[in-house]
Amino acid sequence: MTSQHFSDIGTDLEGAQPGGVQSVDRAIAILEILAREGDAGVSEIADQVGIHKSTASRLLGALLARDLVHQNSERGKYQLGFGILRLAASIPGRLSLVHEARPVLEALAAEFKETVNLAVLRSHYAVNVDQAMGPSTLATHDWIGSLTPLHATSSGKVLLAALDTEERNRLLKEAGLPGRTSRTITSRRKLEEQLLQVAREGVAITREELEIGLNAAAVPIFNHSGAVVGALSISGPAFRFDPETQPGLLEALKQAGEQVSRRMGYSAA
Repeated sequence: MTSQHFSDIGTDLEGAQPGGVQSVDRAIAILEILAREGDAGVSEIADQVGIHKSTASRLLGALLARDLVHQNSERGKYQLGFGILRLAASIPGRLSLVHEARPVLEALAAEFKETVNLAVLRSHYAVNVDQAMGPSTLATHDWIGSLTPLHATSSGKVLLAALDTEERNRLLKEAGLPGRTSRTITSRRKLEEQLLQVAREGVAITREELEIGLNAAAVPIFNHSGAVVGALSISGPAFRFDPETQPGLLEALKQAGEQVSRRMGYSAA
């Protein structure tokens, strides 16, 4: 869809209701209704938006002309059109996970004063691609670019839990389950039990499995299609950092993961 098309839509919508901004706002409300309901008639849309039926018809006409909505010929109800798909298809390629996650990482690190990392799956490793440091002088390790084992890190367990059985088997067979500390889980059965819990609860917690004295927790990041594309983790020294006992931390971490996921186009609805 060209910029001229958008200009034409604005002109059409301004003609439908005094005040172009108000008309655009109402048109967006119509699109949101159709996305939520699947389909809707003119009267139903008018009632939900709080406008006259004739106004709803004019707005729908403008959207219909640009293929943003489609009218079912049998029932006369409106649905989202293929023009929406064309617009949406151009978004994922422009979204950078690091760019979208950066302000969320910084806010989380500032709130809890610990190190926050963003990791993605590469081969049989969790690779840290960005990091926000807490103000503590003890949080000085630079994890960016580090290749960390999937089975011994909170981010890695989040990424493993999102894989299908065949892919997970392949990666773990390639990497093995070497013990990094005395607390590393090296039993495949115990690891699978933990991954089921991670998938169920949406969070992974590790205590000194990668390094003695280091605890961490991680949550998944989803993209527009619902696939896990990364993991957001927070870590700190074991003597002061326990994810399960620190007030509000796990909830804030989950909210941060949800925020980044939304910025990547994910909708839980």
